[in-house]
Amino acid sequence: MNSFDVFFNIEDLRWTAEISDISAIVEAVKKAVLQEVLPDVDFLSLNKDFTVNLCLSDDKNVHQLNLEFRNMDKPTNVLSFANIDGDDFDYMLKFDDTVELGDIIIAFETILNQAHEQDISLKEHFCHLVAHGFLHILGYDHIEEDDRLEMEEIEIAVLDKLGIKNPY
Repeated sequence: MNSFDVFFNIEDLRWTAEISDISAIVEAVKKAVLQEVLPDVDFLSLNKDFTVNLCLSDDKNVHQLNLEFRNMDKPTNVLSFANIDGDDFDYMLKFDDTVELGDIIIAFETILNQAHEQDISLKEHFCHLVAHGFLHILGYDHIEEDDRLEMEEIEIAVLDKLGIKNPY
């Protein structure tokens, strides 16, 4: 891996009002995730540049995307659209110097409410969901029980590196 860049789209300015230095936080989460998964995600060892798009949005937009792509008529905390799931991912790995891994979209109101309900800071919950999104983008999922446990274990280790207690 040559580089792993995150491109931001901040659709809702409440993000920057509530969490200072978002880019540094995302960079720290990304670094911790990569430390945990590098031995296991084979394609990251390729001599490629990787990119991820991170959209900080609101419930309205995430609700619309959740309905359109998952047939769920409600907002959710984070959506990930991983290119690894696409038919042309192997082609991109073989022929493209820069490989776009996918998109992560996070809903402001939902994670703010969840943070209050869980009695944790918005920043801590944001770190957890960014890590969760990165893991989906890298090919992890939580559909099967074994996969869920593996993903949670990685999330716990990532959050521990960031000084955040186990959310489970």
